[in-house]
Amino acid sequence: MISGSSFKIKVPASTANLGPGFDSIGLSLNLYLEIVVEKSEMWQVIPLSKELEVFQNDESHFIIEVAKQVAKQFNKTLPPCRLSIKSEIPLTRGLGSSASAIVAGVELADVLASLNLTKQQKLDVAIAFEDHPDNIGASLYGGLVIGSKNEDHTEIISIHDLPIEVVVMIPKEELLTKESRAVLPESFSFELAVRAGSISNVFVAALLSHDWNKAGRMMRQDQYHQPFRKTLISNYDHVECLAYEAGAFGVALSGAGPSIIGLVEDGKGQEVADNLSLVLPKMDVLCLSIDKTGSLIEPAASIPYIRKAL
Repeated sequence: MISGSSFKIKVPASTANLGPGFDSIGLSLNLYLEIVVEKSEMWQVIPLSKELEVFQNDESHFIIEVAKQVAKQFNKTLPPCRLSIKSEIPLTRGLGSSASAIVAGVELADVLASLNLTKQQKLDVAIAFEDHPDNIGASLYGGLVIGSKNEDHTEIISIHDLPIEVVVMIPKEELLTKESRAVLPESFSFELAVRAGSISNVFVAALLSHDWNKAGRMMRQDQYHQPFRKTLISNYDHVECLAYEAGAFGVALSGAGPSIIGLVEDGKGQEVADNLSLVLPKMDVLCLSIDKTGSLIEPAASIPYIRKAL
């Protein structure tokens, strides 16, 4: 372990799709899952966030299960540890909580089993648990990621200098990804698939050239998933209109929903979030920035609040 007997795993949240980038575009956000790992005689999980208390506290915990499966792929076994877990990422709100847990499990196995995996290898291992690279890639690499999954390999491009902020509007109700995927069509016509792909291509080009108005127009024209999924979100059209009025240049579902994101030019996010908080009292509105680092392993001593909590 990097600090003798303990270390910390830090994994950012993410938003996926951004409208037309279905299952291929993700953005890393500065909300974090943090885990202090310490040697122990048995596996134990200590939740430091109330919402995490619903999960198992032994080796059947999802993060440990992921870590053990990864280690097994490399014919390794893991020593038991105590995991003290804190998370700022809302559960089942479309902000990549499951992807961050998968990445944390991969990082846990990498350190405990001394696998020394590269980022690409971690991506290829992690993608097996979620099957698409948007949230996983963003949590691993940080920044804006554009990915394509093939049968045995995933290609990722990560961009870290995008001058935007993200205002996230989080409803109280949950929405499971499997429910949100159930409303999607099983197939598209060739003509519609070409149009949907062209919209996504122009969206990425507009973002990279800082043409915010065009990027926003492409977000509104998504053909892949939003026309079907937004029917599951209470007052989506109303919230979208309010976000544009408040100053967002683009609005979209965050992943499968139910959270909604507004993309805002750098430096304007907090004002937009404050204005939206006034008109959306039943939603939690956050101004977030892009995490530019992705998942990290650090010495455990760098977060004294966990030591204090224990």
